[in-house]
Amino acid sequence: MTDPSSEPSPPPSPSGAIAAVAFAHQAILDQHRAVIGYELFDRSALAHGHTAASDAQLLFNVLSAVDSDSPIGNKTIFINCTHDSLAGGHLDLIAPQRVVLEVPPLPVSESDQVQNRLPNLQDIQRRGFRLAFDYSVLTQPYAAWLELASFIKFDLSVIRPQSLGSFVKLARTKSTAQLIAEKVETPGQYAMLSDLGVTLFQGYWFAKPVLVQGQSVRPAQATILQLINLVRKQASTSEIEEVLKRDPTLSFNLLRFINSAGFGMRTEVTSFKHAVMLLGLNRLFKWAALLLTTSHNGDMPPAVGTTAVARGRLMELLATELLPPEDCDNAFVVGVFSLLDTMLGMSMEAALATIALPDSITQALLHRSGPLAPFLELTIACETGDDEAFARTANQLGLNNNQVNWAHVQALVWAETMGV
Repeated sequence: MTDPSSEPSPPPSPSGAIAAVAFAHQAILDQHRAVIGYELFDRSALAHGHTAASDAQLLFNVLSAVDSDSPIGNKTIFINCTHDSLAGGHLDLIAPQRVVLEVPPLPVSESDQVQNRLPNLQDIQRRGFRLAFDYSVLTQPYAAWLELASFIKFDLSVIRPQSLGSFVKLARTKSTAQLIAEKVETPGQYAMLSDLGVTLFQGYWFAKPVLVQGQSVRPAQATILQLINLVRKQASTSEIEEVLKRDPTLSFNLLRFINSAGFGMRTEVTSFKHAVMLLGLNRLFKWAALLLTTSHNGDMPPAVGTTAVARGRLMELLATELLPPEDCDNAFVVGVFSLLDTMLGMSMEAALATIALPDSITQALLHRSGPLAPFLELTIACETGDDEAFARTANQLGLNNNQVNWAHVQALVWAETMGV
């Protein structure tokens, strides 16, 4: 991992309304439960509705945070739109190939405008943008829009369960669009939708631990936990190296991650001893925490690892300007371990009992208290619609929207470069 002190500082907050926009993200998963894209939405729109101005400001914030060629790594970006914003010039700022524009249905009072809106939607599609609609596009008034759909979204909080199968069957019969289920909150819902033929999913069922009575830590996970405990006790390099020699796969994965683009090493690290000499035990602690995200078992969705890495990096970046370097390392570990119960398939209390961690990490994970707790709460708020938690913790930490936006996008990009 690169030294936070060598990272570029967040850009200064621009003046005007654009600086006031903060965004949240939600992952979109495929049938293998891996992240294929992110829906980005303006937080203020949750309370006040989307406008052409807010959509333009959202894109400005994302594009100003990273280079224009790769807004969120190599993932597809879904952006909520209004019909007014679809006519805006801000769409000329972005390459359309990896952008999906979510088109809302018209108000009932404007249903006669479906045909009038059609030429603009056709022009946007010709320019290379893909379009997503909700399930209302399957109804007769929107028949002219259906052939433009690359994605059709089904909101499980809106559609009655007994009607869902009929809508999915209708979509598969009348359209070639990919189907996305939103608000998927339980493994049962995911299984039902998969059986119906839905292939893309939004929701947080994948991050919820499935606790199994008598669950034991798997061998690879046990080795990583042993490694962390040795590092925490400041064991010698030879002792640490001996643990890794017993698990060649783990050693290989460690060196692969150290030499990946995400760490930004200037020279190739060729041995574990070399890694310890270059970076020391504090960085090794972070590496070992990161390795747990790649110790997949058959039941853990790949999205858990991606989410954990993004949380860790976001917490580290948010802490960089506010905490000493050692606490920034601990902030990274808190973010990664915030899904430790899901990774290990046991309660957070039982998971933390297997590992020696600094008190500040334990307090944040178990009790949401201590100096790292507000960073964790803010990080989780970046994935949700919890505006109150976002505003309260950002104010508590003295961070403005521009600073959070910058760190937020950088964390998502970094998680993608790690390839978890």
